[in-house]
Amino acid sequence: MPSEKNLNELFIETLKDIYYAEKQILRALPKMAREATSPELKKAFETHRDETEGHVERLQQIFEQIGKPARGKTCDAIVGIIEEAKEVMEEFKGASALDAGLTASAQAVEHYEIARYGTLKTWAGQLGMNDAVKLLDLTLQEEIKTDKLLSQLANTTVNRKAA
Repeated sequence: MPSEKNLNELFIETLKDIYYAEKQILRALPKMAREATSPELKKAFETHRDETEGHVERLQQIFEQIGKPARGKTCDAIVGIIEEAKEVMEEFKGASALDAGLTASAQAVEHYEIARYGTLKTWAGQLGMNDAVKLLDLTLQEEIKTDKLLSQLANTTVNRKAA
């Protein structure tokens, strides 16, 4: 009979998931920055890549706090979102809608991360992991800020250029 899974185990599995996702995002952002034609969008991708390195470091701190090795497990959701971004880069290369597509892809990533970090923060609080709550909240706030910046860029420049 399988052992009953608890919130702590779910927290650890989800932590592995987002760790994997962040590592994949670190690899994808430079490619997206190279393809972007808008200087503001390019800068947003480069800035967020630097922030993402901090996200990985915070996750490593949390793994250390809970006495587990910092290891990811394949996150099919982020693999799919990044694959869609690659398709946009291939299919719209040189097109006026490329930056709008890249922005939409980046926001899909941000929304996934916001959902994951919000959940992890809540669970960490319920599990009494107060230090993890603080680290997760720092990352969550950065993800929200990036999403707002992408929305602003979409509304002021990239979508207009695509139209």
